Amino acid sequence: MYNAHKVRMNRLFRESGKCLDVAIDHGVFNEHSFLDGLRDIEGVVASLVAAGPDAIQMNYGQCDVLQNLPGRNKPALVMRTDAGNPYNKQAHSHLFNVLACEDDPVLPAVRMDAACVVANLLLLPGEPELHRQTIQNIGRLRPLCEKYGMPLMIEPLVMRPNEERGGYQVNGDKNLIVPLVRQARELGADIIKADPTDHAEDYHEVIQAARCPVLVRGGGKESIEKVFQTAHAFLQQGAHGLVYGRNIYQHADPARIVKAFMGMIHEDHSAQQAWEAYNKS
Repeated sequence: MYNAHKVRMNRLFRESGKCLDVAIDHGVFNEHSFLDGLRDIEGVVASLVAAGPDAIQMNYGQCDVLQNLPGRNKPALVMRTDAGNPYNKQAHSHLFNVLACEDDPVLPAVRMDAACVVANLLLLPGEPELHRQTIQNIGRLRPLCEKYGMPLMIEPLVMRPNEERGGYQVNGDKNLIVPLVRQARELGADIIKADPTDHAEDYHEVIQAARCPVLVRGGGKESIEKVFQTAHAFLQQGAHGLVYGRNIYQHADPARIVKAFMGMIHEDHSAQQAWEAYNKS
């Protein structure tokens, strides 16, 4: 019997059961600093397709750049379904995170042949309404994903107060991340895109709470060698892959980073082997 959900999951995850998803969906959050490296979206997509990750994460209004490319050998599309203002450097009096298409937020992904949709599950200090709003979004998405056979990726994000450093910052406290990941799974996540914990050795608790594939978010930009060390540490804890953005698309040659990541994810390369592959390419 045809199972659209399984077919789409197979497009994301190779025989290894793992995935590298490159996120370039930042423009929908209306933050100027997020656009560095993304202004020429056609050029960015072309360089990423040539690099060959498993998936590229985009929004509806830009995903035609990927899906209009000819040929079968291109990354799967992961489509974001929501937009909001929690990421802005200047704090807002009212925070929101809403579905970009209220009528049927999954149908655009079906029409654009996406392999997966993604939505936030946000936890900010003193912002219970924002948390409730993202739960409502997921509640709207879940039955539609079931209807269309579309995998649902939930992105549970624990944030620090805006005033601490100015703008969105990850809170790596495992005591906040683990229950939020568990909540994401309880709400029906097929895949979870989770923050790294402060200590990589704690990440097996995130994996246990998820009980579904977990992709680790890359976070802010760091030195390449440090990026490989960090990524490897979380993969060793049982993560099923990575979601990286700025550390890939802001690099002068994204293919070098992608090649090294793909070796770590699909061939179990060490951080040192990834570093050597990066320097040889």
